[in-house]
Amino acid sequence: MLVRIGAGLAVIAALALALWLYARAWAPSREDYPVQGVTISAAQGAVDWGTLAAQGADFAYIRAARADGRRDAAFAANWRGARAAGMRYGALIEFSPCRSPIDQATGFMTTVPRDNAALPPVIRLAFAPGCAKRPGRDLLLSNLNTLINLVEGQAGKPALLNVTEDFDQAYDIGAGINRTLWLDGNFLAPDYASRPWVMWTATDMRHIDGVDGPVRWNVVAR
Repeated sequence: MLVRIGAGLAVIAALALALWLYARAWAPSREDYPVQGVTISAAQGAVDWGTLAAQGADFAYIRAARADGRRDAAFAANWRGARAAGMRYGALIEFSPCRSPIDQATGFMTTVPRDNAALPPVIRLAFAPGCAKRPGRDLLLSNLNTLINLVEGQAGKPALLNVTEDFDQAYDIGAGINRTLWLDGNFLAPDYASRPWVMWTATDMRHIDGVDGPVRWNVVAR
């Protein structure tokens, strides 16, 4: 009996390892999603941008400012690295209901250089652990619109909104603001917004040469 239990546990462990290794390497088919890329921040450490580009990353969104207002310490280095590697690149700022939209926009504008070659800016809408404030929908949408207008004035391009499922359930961003949506969903295409998405974070578990640790791997709808 103990031998059978031990054998069964070994099989389960082997299957779990195989699934974990598969998840680490998985990305959607290029036939379905020809354009794919990463989100990068200081959390990934030093990035070998040439290797990352050679591994199939077509673009990179680089975090410029955190939800707590601090600049991403690696932004400038990552911005230069992506450009030097010939990748398409854009800036991402994390929105916070706990901070003034003008202060958040100032953080973006003083961090991200004006660059006509850059992709449209991204505002990520997610509940951060350090912010428990939950304003009413009208106030949140008003503050978000202020931030969007200021960020777009700096970038010269319409912003994308990267909305998590719980944030969208709380505020129905797709119905309140007419901007391109970028949604999250590990391995399964998301369907939680009131409008179709254009970008999808297909996995936040992918390991790829050139980056230390997992990355958020993003794809663009045809």
